[in-house]
Amino acid sequence: MQGKIGTTSYIHEALKENDLYAKKKFGQNFLTDQNILSKIVDAANIDKDTLVIEVGPGLGSLTEHLVKRAGFVLAYEIDKDLIPILNKTFKDYSNLEVIHQDILEVDINKDIDLYKKDLKKVYLVANLPYYITTPIILGLLSKTEKIRQYVMMMQLEVAQRITGKPKTKDYNALSIAIGYRAKASLELKVPRTVFIPSPNVDSAVVKLSLYDNPPYKAKNEEFFFDFVRLCFNQRRKTLMNNLSQKYKKEFLAEMLHKLGIKDGVRSEELELKDFIKMSDYIEDYYEN
Repeated sequence: MQGKIGTTSYIHEALKENDLYAKKKFGQNFLTDQNILSKIVDAANIDKDTLVIEVGPGLGSLTEHLVKRAGFVLAYEIDKDLIPILNKTFKDYSNLEVIHQDILEVDINKDIDLYKKDLKKVYLVANLPYYITTPIILGLLSKTEKIRQYVMMMQLEVAQRITGKPKTKDYNALSIAIGYRAKASLELKVPRTVFIPSPNVDSAVVKLSLYDNPPYKAKNEEFFFDFVRLCFNQRRKTLMNNLSQKYKKEFLAEMLHKLGIKDGVRSEELELKDFIKMSDYIEDYYEN
């Protein structure tokens, strides 16, 4: 194949030469803008001491930038038809392992231990499949603490929810679930026009930096995350009305009063620490 890896001409030729097409079931949209690819890797701040986890390398547009800067790249590709293309394209690189496996089914801690060797850092850098972005992020965050930073391309709407702040329309249970474990920032917005095929929505790159010492910690994390989802169950309702699906209003009124939270508050008005206070209060009440 002629042309630089990741360019429009390269993508078209690679697909044509191998009698392939972008598969909707895998959420395949191949990024072609070299400037944006460079910005993604710059945001990740990777070096030769870094093991990079890549999810969905596709035809290698981002992979090429990663293998040139990282100590080692571990790339998970679910589409078996792309594996031989990736292996051929990067045959001259000894710091890349392409694994044909669904990232949701991976024993990520085992693989990191196998490939990290003497590398000091483990980061995830990826153009995530949009249809399973949230399950991938929450799944990895719950499975491992070895990945200390995530730099990910995703649908703009999801990026805005992940980085949402209190008292905004984007703030929700996902914002809190992510914010509990990491500092989230929206690094850059990406137009739909720089992909083949072009998706129906614009995209964005989000960076998550995991806390070494989280500012807040719930007594029972599993209960806390379930509780937060209940708080946002119906966004138009007040916090009290959402929680009254499970708890008596008299109990809730007493809890809010003791914690200094006003009765008619909506969940999007509260901060992470408020949800932890309520979660811990309910845990203590039912334990005792």
